[in-house]
Amino acid sequence: MIRFDIITLFPRMFDSPLQESLLKKARDRGLIEIVVHDLRTWTEDRHHTADDTAYGGGAGMVMKVAPIAQAIDSIRQDPETSRAVLLTPQGKQFSQDVASRFCSYKQLVFVCGRYEGVDERVLSFVDDEISIGDFILSGGEIAALAVIDAVSRLVPGVVGDEASVREDTFSSGLLKYPQYTRPPSYRGLDVPEVLLSGDHEKIRRWRRQEALKKTVQRRPDLIEKAELSDKDGAFLNSI
Repeated sequence: MIRFDIITLFPRMFDSPLQESLLKKARDRGLIEIVVHDLRTWTEDRHHTADDTAYGGGAGMVMKVAPIAQAIDSIRQDPETSRAVLLTPQGKQFSQDVASRFCSYKQLVFVCGRYEGVDERVLSFVDDEISIGDFILSGGEIAALAVIDAVSRLVPGVVGDEASVREDTFSSGLLKYPQYTRPPSYRGLDVPEVLLSGDHEKIRRWRRQEALKKTVQRRPDLIEKAELSDKDGAFLNSI
């Protein structure tokens, strides 16, 4: 089991997402645990202030270091088997490889950034800074949900068909091959005949080639890092 702790100024943002679909089922079965913490619990003034104006001036507010540091200290169980993660646009790009690394820990503590960001001294109390993309969100809450969902899928038993996890986009280093279901023909658009053939080897080969083709067309940067066989290389050369 893996435990996710979320430190946020807006704990109610997690109410609905955590009560639906895969995450709810995984929680109900005891495969994952998710605990949401209100950062204001660790503030020390009667107004529960968790942010302040920036030294040196500038627009917006900055999240204070003391409440965040105290929250992490209070929530984190074992530094050897846990990871404290700050969700921030300045962080390392989140990826399937990072999700796999996170899944090896027993506890992940997420700090959801807000406003103009966090006091730089917060970095002394976290192990990772993670961004889910080159765009700006109102805060780290949505990013935390995305990371939790990705990591949870790798926990044994969370996804019913584990072959589905192995074949997911990025798990193989490539984009996923095209998928089809009934009906076999719709408005002149037909399912490729190979998928109706019943020949599993031909289907496997077709899917691999289509995954390669789609990756070259849409994310050629992934090809450079993917593990390719000689047959893969020959196919790529042919297209």
